[in-house]
Amino acid sequence: MLAEQTDILRGKLKEVFGYSQFRGNQEGIIRHILEGKNTFVIMPTGAGKSLCYQLPSLVADGLAVVISPLIALMKNQVDQMNAFGINAQYLNSTLTKTEINRVKKECLNGEIQLLYVAPESLTKPDNVDFLKKVDIAFVAVDEAHCISEWGHDFRPEYRRIKEIIAQIGQLPIIALTATATPKVQLDIQKNLNMENASVFKSSFNRTNLFYDVRQKKHAKKQVIEFLKKNKGKCGIVYCLSRKKVEEIAELLSVNGFNAVPYHAGLEPAVREKNQDDFLNENVDIVVATIAFGMGIDKPDVRFVIHYDVPKSLEGYYQETGRAGRDGLEGHCLMLYSHNDINKLEKFNKDKPVQERENSRVLLQEMSFYAESPVCRRKQLLHYFGEEFTVDNCGGCDNCVTPKDKFEGQEYVSLVLQAVQQTGERFGLNHIAHVLRGISNAHTQSYDHDKLDIFGKGDEEGEDFWKTVIRQTLIYEYLEKDIENIGVLKLSEKGKKFLKSPESVMLAKDHEYTVGEEEEEAERVPVNAKAYDEELFTLLKALRKKEGDKKGLQPWIIFQDPSLEEMATTYPTTEEELSQINGVGMGKVKKFGQPFLELIKEYVDENEITTASNVVVKSSVNKSKLKIFIIQQIDRKVDLDEIAESKGISFESLLDEIENICYSGTKLNLDYYIDDILDQDKQEDIFEYFLNADTDSIEDALDDEDNDDYSEEELRLMRIKFMSEYAN
Repeated sequence: MLAEQTDILRGKLKEVFGYSQFRGNQEGIIRHILEGKNTFVIMPTGAGKSLCYQLPSLVADGLAVVISPLIALMKNQVDQMNAFGINAQYLNSTLTKTEINRVKKECLNGEIQLLYVAPESLTKPDNVDFLKKVDIAFVAVDEAHCISEWGHDFRPEYRRIKEIIAQIGQLPIIALTATATPKVQLDIQKNLNMENASVFKSSFNRTNLFYDVRQKKHAKKQVIEFLKKNKGKCGIVYCLSRKKVEEIAELLSVNGFNAVPYHAGLEPAVREKNQDDFLNENVDIVVATIAFGMGIDKPDVRFVIHYDVPKSLEGYYQETGRAGRDGLEGHCLMLYSHNDINKLEKFNKDKPVQERENSRVLLQEMSFYAESPVCRRKQLLHYFGEEFTVDNCGGCDNCVTPKDKFEGQEYVSLVLQAVQQTGERFGLNHIAHVLRGISNAHTQSYDHDKLDIFGKGDEEGEDFWKTVIRQTLIYEYLEKDIENIGVLKLSEKGKKFLKSPESVMLAKDHEYTVGEEEEEAERVPVNAKAYDEELFTLLKALRKKEGDKKGLQPWIIFQDPSLEEMATTYPTTEEELSQINGVGMGKVKKFGQPFLELIKEYVDENEITTASNVVVKSSVNKSKLKIFIIQQIDRKVDLDEIAESKGISFESLLDEIENICYSGTKLNLDYYIDDILDQDKQEDIFEYFLNADTDSIEDALDDEDNDDYSEEELRLMRIKFMSEYAN
């Protein structure tokens, strides 16, 4: 039965969506929902969340109902499904009464497989009555963090979803979100009555990003100094207000940087132009509010600067995540000051009490992150409920320039005793007061001034104890009580520590004092590239110029990793240039001359001695297999036959063909492609790659214009495209 279901699912995946295989956890998630189990999915944007409820809607008996907060996204997905030949519809405020009646009638007749409903529409009594009459297979709750008042976009209508679903019937639920802390996760599950749901969670670790927090001293000067060291690189500068966005964009332009503003107050045409210019490399820097970046997938963003402190670690994580999507370096710089935190707290003063308290806790977490001496990566992953066991990540300022450590065994032991003796019912501030022996109304009312532990840490100040408590939490001797915000409890690790104490090395917090003027030590990421940045900038400018001249996107000529290698090894002959990864002799002949001239001139002017013994990785395995494949393609042998004759999969054969193509060898696959794609479809895909910012197949699959095409078809057309334009 399992094998039969696997065949059905994979058949539908290929037939309807054009994909040959599932990505990540998709298949497991789909099986769970088809088995009638509640399923909770935490998956990054672009990883294929929608397919997790779209595909089972085609296989399940009954209607799949999707609750979605975004009308534009809802319409987009319905159009896509209709284009696949699937009858999907939506119910929201944009429909007329006649259209609503038509949709309801089709649902009752079993003609619709997938129905999208806005949360506001779901709560209407007549819609609830209608849904009771329909045979529903399962309910999907998209953007599920909206359910939680701790989520990014608190939506009151989402809080009623459980109550509405209960009225309709006992239905399996799949909840999906792109980010959720343990607190938000629990909140979602509790509010949907799905505490026992299976949770599918992807890792939050972005290994190529460098996290850097610096005290905000002379912020404008700091930003300009940073940008001068990163001249010509693409980046985003985030500010909290529209006024500050305009001010910083103007400042950068005056100082010779190619920068534009982006915020919701700009005319739509201006906003769209600025975004397009950034995507097409006509602009290097966008200065923006958080309105910028939603759904933007520019692969070569090399830095993200937070000019102002973000409102939450969730927001910070999402915004920094726009750097380095191509897997290369991404520098995430935050300028931190207490003044920013104070301003944000003032913004919250008019909110309802509970919302104000939630915002205060989120800001407190932001402060803890900025001021802590602990590995930034460890802190971020801990915040999202993920353990990071590496001692030094090498990718944050705290690991590259660590604070002095001290033996903390005694201090951790006192903290754990204080938490234990106070009944594991209190938060950080109260525990610090007990340790310091502060006799106030709070400690007296609980008789905590009579405990053995009271005052045992009176030799140290409040800030010292707060950092010890926070590090005790991050090192998992303590854990947060998810049910009670701010309350700390002993973990199993902490209980073992009390019985058998061990050495724990702690560090003091950064001292970000207001008005401090002392110079900071220069922080250099240990994973920084070894290439000549000045030459890289010149090569990138030349690539843009050559691309404009030839009417090609810059990446078609050479990709960033190839330029980085040129700026490392200084190739000055055609043979040397052909050895660069992603180049090959074909590309050298077509594009290489101006790049060689530039490198020669640069080497001469700067009196650089190029080492003849530099080891350069070969871009392609020059094996018998490569020669065999080229010969077979020249003879127009069917690709499936080539794969079968060598005992390799079709996907492995495509990998080999791509390697050959990217080394600069022109391959003519027309004889094979013409059999599977008509001329119009070929032209459509060609048009896509001609205008795309990257050759990424993942990006191509995510592009709605390519919904009709499979991964294999896109890869084959990319080979044809590169052969004709790049080789």
